[in-house]
Amino acid sequence: MESTILQTIPSALATGDILLELSYLVSALLFVFGLKKLSHPETARNGNLWAAAGMLLAMITTALLHKNADGETIKLTNLLVIVLAILVGAVVGWIMSHRVKMTAMPQLVSLFNATGGAASALVGLLEYPNAVAGNYGSIAVTVLGLVIGAVAFSGSIIAYGKLDGKVKDLRLSALTYINLLMLVAVVVVSVLLVISTQPPSDMMWAIWVLFAIALVYGVLFVMPIGGADMPVVISLLNALTGIAATMAGFIYQNQAMILGGIFVGAAGMILTLLMCKAMNRSLIKVIIGNFGGGGVGVDKEVGEMKEISASDASILLNYSQKVVIIPGYGLAVAQAQHIVHELDQLLESKGVDVRYAIHPVAGRMPGHMNVLLAEADVPYDKLVEMDDINPDMPNVDVAVVIGANDVVNPAASEDPSSPIFGMPIIGAHFAKNVIVLKRGAGKGYAGIENHLFYNEKTRMYYGNAKDSLQKLVAEIKNM
Repeated sequence: MESTILQTIPSALATGDILLELSYLVSALLFVFGLKKLSHPETARNGNLWAAAGMLLAMITTALLHKNADGETIKLTNLLVIVLAILVGAVVGWIMSHRVKMTAMPQLVSLFNATGGAASALVGLLEYPNAVAGNYGSIAVTVLGLVIGAVAFSGSIIAYGKLDGKVKDLRLSALTYINLLMLVAVVVVSVLLVISTQPPSDMMWAIWVLFAIALVYGVLFVMPIGGADMPVVISLLNALTGIAATMAGFIYQNQAMILGGIFVGAAGMILTLLMCKAMNRSLIKVIIGNFGGGGVGVDKEVGEMKEISASDASILLNYSQKVVIIPGYGLAVAQAQHIVHELDQLLESKGVDVRYAIHPVAGRMPGHMNVLLAEADVPYDKLVEMDDINPDMPNVDVAVVIGANDVVNPAASEDPSSPIFGMPIIGAHFAKNVIVLKRGAGKGYAGIENHLFYNEKTRMYYGNAKDSLQKLVAEIKNM
């Protein structure tokens, strides 16, 4: 009887291992399926749920079936602590996601990046003493996870502060060299830790030094980056968080963490490169270019701005055949997405063809305008990407620019001295008429003059976007 029981134990353990690995495979499939659905606004909500289900499955099976080096599963007391931590995090995340304003979504993403980076860095700190001297692969992934996680954490905190207006750009000519020196220091200390033959417990001083340098580097790395480049930086930090999570997965030999981190890291890096392409800037230039957010800008006189009244603007729109609405951050600030949708529905009821032109880096984060308009139930097929809308802009009767600035600035193609020269833009200036809804005559996020505002075909309609649109809607209804 006893021998029979002993014989079944290895079999049961093997079955648990198989079930654990199988659950990771199912989780990976759910991640991929969720990512696929995230590619379209109409299915994005379900995509989030599918991906969340995959993560939930991985968490449950890891808690119940994962065994340490001694073949032991998680102790009940530790399991209760883990469940409590998950519940606290879930409640905090639920509250934050329901209270955050759409204009503050980039700040929320930065905070999420920061927490992911911090978690990976803490894993590196806690697990380094348990590493085996001479096991270069194990020590390497631990050190990499620590460094990348620390940089992602501190960099994301600074990004949050800059997006929220709490942290100003730091422009010092020597900062580039300081950052390079700190990067060299990070590499040197990391290599020292990896090749050291001393027990990791004797090298804890070095791991703490590395952690401190990485934290400071993350701060100084983001500080000089200008406002116009912040969407790219957010995406890059997101990619770093994913890579750090992958390193943590290698530490624990957890396939779900590895695959999830790879997906996040790859998606973030692809998005970063696509956004760099949309701005005609290399990633290196984004990191060291100091573009936007209070730069000197181009202030040469290019003409005079001409205003238009709500009555004249409504007449122009009402008797148009083609209208293109170009949304920007000002639309998000004014929370005017619902009233702009009402305007486009009203114009369409009068036979006007209305579409939205979406620039890849409009707003403060990738896809900001898409999410904003989806919140107002604007049909996705009415959102047209920049490359698809530009060829038709000369046939557009009125281009309505709402809060956008740098992404419609003709200086990008006309003025070689402009900091944004070469950046692909939406060709609003090719439309037959242009109406710009703007709070004032100030400059955009990049801090440079917009030649579109002085164009002969452009009329400025000043005021809060929501109030201005409500006046337009009221005027058109009375026609």
